[in-house]
Amino acid sequence: MARGVGVSQGFSLKDELFNANSLGDLAAEFAAGVPGFDGEDFHHEVVAGLQGRELMERMEWIADCIEKRLAPDFPEMADQLEAAMPPALDPTLNDDDFGRFIHAVPGILATRHGVEAHRERALDLLEEATKRFSMEFYIRPFLNRWPEETFARLQTWAEDKNYHVRRLVSEGTRPKLPWAKKIDIDPMSPLPLLEKLHADPTRYVTRSVSNHLNDISKISTDTVVTHLGNWKNQGKQAAKELDWMTRHSLRTAVKAGHSGALSMLGFHADAPVTLDNLSVGGDSIQIGDALRVETTLSTDGTSPVPVMVDYVLSFHRPNGRGSDKVFKLKQGKIPAGKSLTLAKKHPLKANASTFQLHPGPHRLAIQVNGRVLGDVAFDLTDPT
Repeated sequence: MARGVGVSQGFSLKDELFNANSLGDLAAEFAAGVPGFDGEDFHHEVVAGLQGRELMERMEWIADCIEKRLAPDFPEMADQLEAAMPPALDPTLNDDDFGRFIHAVPGILATRHGVEAHRERALDLLEEATKRFSMEFYIRPFLNRWPEETFARLQTWAEDKNYHVRRLVSEGTRPKLPWAKKIDIDPMSPLPLLEKLHADPTRYVTRSVSNHLNDISKISTDTVVTHLGNWKNQGKQAAKELDWMTRHSLRTAVKAGHSGALSMLGFHADAPVTLDNLSVGGDSIQIGDALRVETTLSTDGTSPVPVMVDYVLSFHRPNGRGSDKVFKLKQGKIPAGKSLTLAKKHPLKANASTFQLHPGPHRLAIQVNGRVLGDVAFDLTDPT
């Protein structure tokens, strides 16, 4: 699950979205903000209708129950939604303040009724709503329908005094935002917005920028490396924060062994490192057992050598194509003129829900700073 959906706040979505007390809070907010809104009747209806609905369906159901109690005219409905909003999230915080899922309703109704006929009023509503709960899912239909007009609004929001509004600019335009609908814009088109946001003083914003860059790295890693290098040269962001952003932005590229990304982090592909030994515990390993990965690396250099050591498992697949996965082994330094011995057990679980193992020829390679130094073959067999 993505960090953006509230995991870091320490509650489950079931507890937050569907707890009767949380929905009671929502009922009280609308009863206080919208004249004639029967909070008790709403609360009874919404709780009774939750059973049998999945997560997103429950969010839509909550919006359904509120919508029928609001004005049918969207501009008036938007006024009512704003009147029922709780106080904005604490502006003195700087991270992990996503808000409560019960406050997604303005975004849902803005996309239902505002995209075509009331674009500007709907965007105004999203601007206010995102100060209570991130509107990253709900800005995306506007980007698809009105890319130029929505980008004009995002340019303004990128300089907003509220960091939740600034974060929306980055998070809502992410090309691979988890759980969210696809956006049709050029994935490189938000880069000018990230240029504005990369020097933001708030970690909540810079985390989003970094996640956004990590998304882009899956499309063009070189583009991300270039931008991070430019930002370092500009010196607008604090060095420590930009170092953190760089590591976070390049995490997928580093795992893939991209030489430019690794070099930016100080791990050079041409480092003087030699593979002296590599074993996995035998030529034949049973499914359900574990690989005993052992390797020794050395350097004859005159200074310590920073290394990012991974192992790449090439899995046998029935279709014959194979499948490679990269796993972390060690990030550190090899002392000048000395060696480094590493060991790790890698379980080969049977009937894993996320990745099924198949008997047949397999291979494990050691990768140092993105460069494969050697490999070893083994057969994976069924348990006897």
